[in-house]
Amino acid sequence: MKKLKRSERLVELTQYLLSRPHSLIPLTTFAERYQSAKSSISEDLAIIKEVFLEEGVGDLQTMAGAAGGVKFLPKAQAADSLAFVESICRELTASDRILPGGYMYMSDILGDPKTVNEIGRIFATLFAEVEADAVMTVETKGIPLAYATAGYLNLPVIIVRRDHSAVEGSAVSINYVSGSAKRMHTMSLGRRALREESRVLIVDDFMRAGGTIQGMKDLLAEFRAQVAGVAVFVEAGDVEEHLVSDYVSLARIHDIDTKSKLASVTPGNYFAAVREMSAAIQGGETP
Repeated sequence: MKKLKRSERLVELTQYLLSRPHSLIPLTTFAERYQSAKSSISEDLAIIKEVFLEEGVGDLQTMAGAAGGVKFLPKAQAADSLAFVESICRELTASDRILPGGYMYMSDILGDPKTVNEIGRIFATLFAEVEADAVMTVETKGIPLAYATAGYLNLPVIIVRRDHSAVEGSAVSINYVSGSAKRMHTMSLGRRALREESRVLIVDDFMRAGGTIQGMKDLLAEFRAQVAGVAVFVEAGDVEEHLVSDYVSLARIHDIDTKSKLASVTPGNYFAAVREMSAAIQGGETP
């Protein structure tokens, strides 16, 4: 790369960092890339860090030492996230979204790249420090959310199949019971898809009683893997008992009336989790 003016270098350096979230980049990489002294690069990074924090883009962490460098952590501001989720809640209350059987139409929301991207950024904010090795979801509607979240965390995506596919090679299959209909289902994961003893973040689009998520947790146990966290876009609020308890949701649906085509949708427990994490950090605890 040719030697850039400082203004040009700041723009290119910012883009470089934004495209490599959660990646530790040595200062030497930048010094060689831009043909500049490390001291100049450090000054540039200080400017970018300040702007990122002021604009709510994220945090730029600096690691000292021979193996150190800088790492960009995308972050969504809590107030902005709440406003975003409240707008989603209002959108979900539209009467034409109520489907027979008490279901809600959400495919258009999950098909909108801007919306899905923001959901991924919100999830990645909460789970930035859990040191996960992968993001897992089950086909099919949770896939866009998993990729959006994984993109911000710089992690691979693992997709659990409803039925085993020959192209996956040998696989582990389990039976699980859906929490709502109490029906037996099967899910499968190729043995090559996940290393044993990995830490996995589970992401899904909807949770009623949690049978599918519990199935994924049981499947992870077959790989001796740990659950780093569970995040769902929307949960049903009219469930007497959930099969999983440790999860976060962005929105919660209450009281769907198929006759009047009315439903109440409120923000989920995500924001309580963010407040708890912030309190733990301020108190000097590990979140």
